[in-house]
Amino acid sequence: MQQFVSKKEADTRALGQRIGASLHGGRVVALFGPMGMGKTVFVTGVARGMGLSDAVSSPTFAIVNVYGANDELCHFDMYRVHTWEDLASTGFFEYMDAGSVLCVEWSENIENALPEDAVRVTIAPGAEENERIITIEGIEL
Repeated sequence: MQQFVSKKEADTRALGQRIGASLHGGRVVALFGPMGMGKTVFVTGVARGMGLSDAVSSPTFAIVNVYGANDELCHFDMYRVHTWEDLASTGFFEYMDAGSVLCVEWSENIENALPEDAVRVTIAPGAEENERIITIEGIEL
């Protein structure tokens, strides 16, 4: 387990970029943490680290946003997913089988479906207003 302190969005994005540069298809990055912690900012960094220039946005209403010419990165929001049927309807398993990197916000809701080798990223509030404590498991930086 590694822990990092982010003082601003650029720090969070840079940490995501470091992880993105080391990911390969089929990996799942499971994001945990309350609303407003910077999970989408982190995924923006992952996309940049993977060499993608797509504009990354929260998939709250779409449930999944797909980036890259060949669906290299799939960004899920599982906030409203509570059953296996809900999860199956998102395309989660199909994208994983297709070799895409999956970044999953609100992984708390699908914890039992996460692969054992998932990279786990927990973002929590720090001592100051914009400070975040980011804990990473499952990958060495």
